[in-house]
Amino acid sequence: MTGIGIVSPLGNRADDFHRNLMAGVSGVGRVSFEGADRLSVRIAAETTFDFESFFPKKQFGILDRTGQMALVSAAQAWDESGLAPDDSEKSRAGVYLGTGMGGARTVDSVSSQLYGQGAARVSPVSIIKVMANAPASHISIRYGLSGPCLTFSTACSSSAVAIGEAFRLIRSGGADFVLAGGTESMITYSSFKCWESLGVLAPEDPEGPGASCKPFAKDRMGLVIGEGAAVVVLEDMERARRRGAPIHAELAGYGVTSDAHHITGPSMEGQARAMRLALEDAACPPDAIGCINAHGTATELNDVIETRAIRQVFGASAARIPVSSTKSMHGHLMGAGGAVEFVAALLAIKHQSVHPTANLRIPDPECDLDYVPLVGRERQKVSAAMSNSFAFGGTNAVLVAKSA
Repeated sequence: MTGIGIVSPLGNRADDFHRNLMAGVSGVGRVSFEGADRLSVRIAAETTFDFESFFPKKQFGILDRTGQMALVSAAQAWDESGLAPDDSEKSRAGVYLGTGMGGARTVDSVSSQLYGQGAARVSPVSIIKVMANAPASHISIRYGLSGPCLTFSTACSSSAVAIGEAFRLIRSGGADFVLAGGTESMITYSSFKCWESLGVLAPEDPEGPGASCKPFAKDRMGLVIGEGAAVVVLEDMERARRRGAPIHAELAGYGVTSDAHHITGPSMEGQARAMRLALEDAACPPDAIGCINAHGTATELNDVIETRAIRQVFGASAARIPVSSTKSMHGHLMGAGGAVEFVAALLAIKHQSVHPTANLRIPDPECDLDYVPLVGRERQKVSAAMSNSFAFGGTNAVLVAKSA
């Protein structure tokens, strides 16, 4: 990886994101969109970037919030990487992004206009904003990258799949570099009503919104919806070294499986197999992993299943590996979660530190690993890190990064 870009509830630069994670800062607050007073759960983790000032007015008007976040993240990653490809190099470069819902905010707005306000017509750019592939296409257009431009949608593992498939593309010789990651923004009235009906949203904690998401805790009550985007520049290692690019870490392994089990219920076997495949792909023995960024949704079943899967894969090593759920602070970013959490894993390697699991005051006896409760750990040896992303529908994606 030669560039990292991020827009998140915990900061709009990688270093800010890492600093807030280590400090246990929460990005969760109360939502204020129209109709929020009719919800039973009114908390989410929102971004605070000033997108309107970043884009020319004409471009801003054709971008859903997912596109805005993706383009800002891509710009950070591009600038940091120092890329300056010529036309022939651009034909060997691609964009791989993941998203679960695409332009959810535009869908919500258009539906409200048509069904709630009785509008006779809507904006002619509505389709352009709704398209799930729009963010990737905008990035491709902005930088003139004419290799593969693909969008992956596997619910909550979408962006981890996008990064993993970009890794495979480069390794197979199909591209020299790829901008890969994900974006998601479904903090809308209709999205909240759907998640509310599913019964998996955490209520606001008596101590305040920031205390509401409690992965691996006995008193966990569910997930908190978040929004954000992250993009990394994946580049052939030899090419990056030749041009003297900054190399944050090496993406060394990728494992992807399908549970083939249940549309919403997780499978321990499916998760474990994805972790094993990623370790094998990285030629990384289990005891070489310095930390794991867990999927850790704070739902009753998921946290227990993931705990058991980690124990199955890592055996005797499982008890000594620090395992964090950063969702406790930035919420569940759905299709963007895999990319944002992979960035957290990269930053753990870069800074040799392990992020905490916030709000973990009462451990669940069934979640009996080292979940780094409340306080992050500085000066930790992290030569390799794993990032887990598991999804409704059963697609499990695991990424392993090593120090470069």
